[in-house]
Amino acid sequence: MHTLEQLRAGQLAGLRRLTLSCGLADFPREIFDLADSLEILDLSGNALSTLPDDLPRLHQLRIIFCSDNLFTTLPAVLGSCPALEMIGFKANRIRHVPAAALPSRLRWLTLTDNAIEALPDELGKCGQLQKLMLAGNCLSHLPASLANCRQLELVRIAANRFTALPDCLLALPRLSWLAYAGNPFTQARELAALSGAGTAGVAWPRLQLAQQLGEGASGVISRARLDGCTDVAVKVFKGAMTSDGLPRSEMAACVSAGAHPGLISILGTLDAHPQGASGLVMPLIDTAFRNLAGPPSLASCTRDVYAEGVRFDAAQALAIAQGIASAVCQLHAHGIVHGDLYAHNILHADGGACLLGDFGAASMFAPGSPQGDLLQGIEARAFGVLLGELIAHCAAPLPVLQAVQEACLQEDALRRPQFDVIERQLLEMFPA
Repeated sequence: MHTLEQLRAGQLAGLRRLTLSCGLADFPREIFDLADSLEILDLSGNALSTLPDDLPRLHQLRIIFCSDNLFTTLPAVLGSCPALEMIGFKANRIRHVPAAALPSRLRWLTLTDNAIEALPDELGKCGQLQKLMLAGNCLSHLPASLANCRQLELVRIAANRFTALPDCLLALPRLSWLAYAGNPFTQARELAALSGAGTAGVAWPRLQLAQQLGEGASGVISRARLDGCTDVAVKVFKGAMTSDGLPRSEMAACVSAGAHPGLISILGTLDAHPQGASGLVMPLIDTAFRNLAGPPSLASCTRDVYAEGVRFDAAQALAIAQGIASAVCQLHAHGIVHGDLYAHNILHADGGACLLGDFGAASMFAPGSPQGDLLQGIEARAFGVLLGELIAHCAAPLPVLQAVQEACLQEDALRRPQFDVIERQLLEMFPA
């Protein structure tokens, strides 16, 4: 975090990334003194409602974040910034997205938690677009031109006003991670899951919280003791909206998933929180388990980041592939797509034992329906990406596993294998 005083004193000359969060109501003109070096500008957490018309003077600017401000319109000047690739305006008051605001080099657009009712047809001209984050708006349709964004891989349209999945998404050849829960067409399934007989509630007074174990975009996970005798993990959601969707949708998917050795299960949903927060109570995971990778970076966009030098032996890689295929097969059989099938949502231990968690982007579908087949094909592509990463970080060649990967990455989603087939193939190739 930098200060306005540092900027005005000339102490930030040559800076590539500037972060200012100090109640700004106006854009500090001194930022233009960094025009020859500044690549990332983060003005989140201020009171801005406009950007200057001469913003393109920041000719090196690739990334701009203006989340948690007071914008009602996405500034049109953004489209004139020559190097701009990433735009993040989460949690503003944006209702209007002008076509002029979309730069030709756009790869990543985050407009989560605003009030947008429509997007311009010109979005389909952003041929390099890979990541589109639109959860928590008022959208009921997407421009048909979006079908032209053939590099688009990750889409979040949860918690909007869609009465059906937009057809333009289902034909995208590289789409791999899709979240659409919390819309009118998913509401009945989610409510039925949460009101089902298998939904157990755990009252807050039964829990004695201990240390915090982790924190993500959607909530805080802490260690706790249930009824004074059982160690558990408790996830308390931070608010009504996450980058992926609604806590209610995540809880519905968790409740519906059923028990499986490769899934992080839940003991129940949280009741009677003193601040009314939603949450989940889960078994405590053995400390031998650790994340398979880190989440995507600003540079990698849609690809996870693995620790430098990480290597798996063939047995580990195959065990992870089998375990995750089996877990996803269970989800699909219960009418759930994970929506975020990534290595950073997988915990693994030595020997290849693994657990798939984080249902924040999970969505429900009708098993056996044509649309359900397409959705499972989209998730198969995510699995193909994961297999490619395992192969790349394996100490030995895995040509047979590569054949499964190639099948999952076919351009036509309906030609990709479903997970019951994938699981069976992996077991036949590499019996336990």
